[in-house]
Amino acid sequence: MKFTEFGFSAEVLEGLEAMRFEQATPVQEATIPAILNGKDLIACAQTGTGKTAAYLLPVLNQQVVTPTQGLNTLVLVPTRELAMQIDQQMEGFGYYLPITSIAVYGGNDADLWSRQKNALITGANVIIATPGRLIQHLSMGYVKMDTLKHLILDEADRMLDMGFYEDIMQIVSYLPEKRQTLMFSATMPPKIRNLARELLSEFEEVNISLSKPAEGILQAAYVVYENQKIPLINTLLKGKDLQSIIIFSSTKQKVKDIQRSLKQNGFNAHAIHSDLDQKERTEVMRNFRNRNIQILVATNIIARGIDVEGIDLVINFDVPNDAEDYVHRVGRTARASSTGIAITFISEKDQQDFLKIEKLIDASIIKIPPPPELGEGPEYNPQKNRGNRKWQKPFKKKQHYKGANNPQKKNLKK
Repeated sequence: MKFTEFGFSAEVLEGLEAMRFEQATPVQEATIPAILNGKDLIACAQTGTGKTAAYLLPVLNQQVVTPTQGLNTLVLVPTRELAMQIDQQMEGFGYYLPITSIAVYGGNDADLWSRQKNALITGANVIIATPGRLIQHLSMGYVKMDTLKHLILDEADRMLDMGFYEDIMQIVSYLPEKRQTLMFSATMPPKIRNLARELLSEFEEVNISLSKPAEGILQAAYVVYENQKIPLINTLLKGKDLQSIIIFSSTKQKVKDIQRSLKQNGFNAHAIHSDLDQKERTEVMRNFRNRNIQILVATNIIARGIDVEGIDLVINFDVPNDAEDYVHRVGRTARASSTGIAITFISEKDQQDFLKIEKLIDASIIKIPPPPELGEGPEYNPQKNRGNRKWQKPFKKKQHYKGANNPQKKNLKK
């Protein structure tokens, strides 16, 4: 279905044409008509399927057709990174529209607080906010919610996982009872359905490819020992013509170790983790989007909600503990009908978690042994290794290349 078939205003279509948006994705095709008709909605769709446009376009269209002075739409999101990304998309979609927006998120920058406060007082039409920071502004008494028409919860499952339920309900207490409420989630556990019953009225439900990686992703896994992982990354990337790569790891210390090794081997790699302040993280993401950084090494902080086009390769340095997180991590590639590669490193301690992933996505992912120069890897036997904790040792730099029990020591010296 083409965007011209939804009945959008000329101004909205002009913005879509400028951004070269022509064909709607399945989630957009399924949700936009219901939103345009004023229905409450809960939509479940995997990351990278165009959910942001699915809810922004119809509410922007309504603002054009029936202008509202002051706040029209509130979008609640779990992280500042997602708030910033949605605000950037707002700038694109609303380029030809007389609509203002502001991203409201935490930080120690006094100027940031002042800009947010001024926008809230003057009545920005669209607010994209993290719950905690919005509550801080609400408690000051200058945020007026009486004109609000739309409440949108994006990545609602992640917000509940992060403990934002009470904050969400507190924010809702400030809102008009008569409003359109939309929930978008990558998963549909019982707690999401319960929240929908609390917030939505006579809602419609849309499910698109629940918990399945995009079809364009080539998935594979290497069965390796922990001390083979960093040498394997360097081996896999050496001589490859890949413009944009994300490597996910479970801890910031591992992220730092991976980045250090990559830079020592001549790769253009940067890290993003919680030790960086917001300004540094924003700068890293900007350079990565602009292709000034080839490899981004990250903790799970950006596994959801960051929309970067054209990711060639995603590497899971560690198997995610939560099977759902695997879908979100590999969803950074093969976005919007493109193709990509997702590789996961499985150590002995991770084999049970990887088995859960395969059960969730209802697919068996090909297992590959490490290259001969790195030596043999462990046996892949999730049942045998169930409960095995002897391999859960702290990641140490010296384990990359040497160690008394390293069967690859001889080969790695070559």
